[in-house]
Amino acid sequence: MSTSSTERAANCSAISLRKAASDDLDHINDIIAAAMDTWKLAERVKRISLPLYRYQPYDLEHLQIVVAESGCSHIVAIAALEQSPPTDSSGEQSTSVLHGLYVDPSYHGKGIGSLLLKRMEEIAAETDTAGLLVRAQHDAVDFFAGRGFKSQPVEDHTRDYPYRLWKSFS
Repeated sequence: MSTSSTERAANCSAISLRKAASDDLDHINDIIAAAMDTWKLAERVKRISLPLYRYQPYDLEHLQIVVAESGCSHIVAIAALEQSPPTDSSGEQSTSVLHGLYVDPSYHGKGIGSLLLKRMEEIAAETDTAGLLVRAQHDAVDFFAGRGFKSQPVEDHTRDYPYRLWKSFS
């Protein structure tokens, strides 16, 4: 029995989440580059900044990186989470920090970013942290605000990232 092209397309559109592996790094970094290309920044700034956003093998040891994969085993988005000590936040509890959330531009608007964000919130909540901190690109502030994150004031202009958002787990 053969599979119709409609069935194959439906199977390829299904999204699953899994922990990233070292073999994924080239694909992950391609997604980051494609996502950054959509940011409203000068091309020179993108070119200079891109190496700082790329993940390396050692990042897999220190970050919790999850990939979103289409049913056809094609990575379409990634998210990374790190634990931060209490000294990095204003509270007394550790904080989880969303280190990155990147979706292939051809998959924007399909709920994949929201799916990954929900998974990152679940992982962070399992670690007994006070909440999740995001240092977002200006263009992404509305995305996070629409999912219950609250903008944080800049208290120290020499230290604080200007677009910080917080979601409490309490």
